Amino acid sequence: MDSLLIAAASGMKARMESLDMLANNIANANTSGFKADREFYNLYQDGLPVIEGKWTDLSQGTITPTGNPLDLALSGAGFFAINGASGVEYTRNGNFVISKANQLATTDGFTLRNTRDQGRPITVNPALPVLVDPRGVVSQGGQEVGQIEISSIPSAAGSLAKLGNSYFSLSKGTPDPPAPTANAEIIQGSLERSNVSPSDSAIRLVSVMRQFEMLERALRIGSDMNKQAIQEVARV
Repeated sequence: MDSLLIAAASGMKARMESLDMLANNIANANTSGFKADREFYNLYQDGLPVIEGKWTDLSQGTITPTGNPLDLALSGAGFFAINGASGVEYTRNGNFVISKANQLATTDGFTLRNTRDQGRPITVNPALPVLVDPRGVVSQGGQEVGQIEISSIPSAAGSLAKLGNSYFSLSKGTPDPPAPTANAEIIQGSLERSNVSPSDSAIRLVSVMRQFEMLERALRIGSDMNKQAIQEVARV
């Protein structure tokens, strides 16, 4: 296969990966706390563009009031720490509920960690209002019942691995452990929206699709040229 066909095929593969990533971002534009994925490219010595990897954009999403006291938004850097399926996990999705066991939890059933009880769940009385102050202290009936663990992840973009669309875990080999953060505050009755811009993503999606079509055309032209060359050689 000549260099034209190799370059076109490699470029098409990279654009397909971009399309998958953009489609997932757009699909989660309304997922609370969702963080968009971005790609970065690398040019190998033969000049072929491929996606070397992807990174997660952890920029702040818009905070929108909901009026639901169990909806909590984080303003600033940090993550809600939860007892997830693989151990301690992290999320920016503050759409919480009271579980059947009367514990503060995600809609998937993962409990929020209590900093005052070694990460155990926070148990509440479902018959009483739940109040959460900016530091994460949970109160009912004038009594404090726990404090939500909010963690800061050093070098977060490179230290976190996505688990689905709402959760993160620490990447293997992360040098610094999570620590309590003083740079974030909780806003009760609100949610942080996804940081995906649907309009920007749609424009990018169209652009990548056009690039894919151009590369596909180049691949077809190169293939036709090779076919014609073979026919000419056979004729001679």
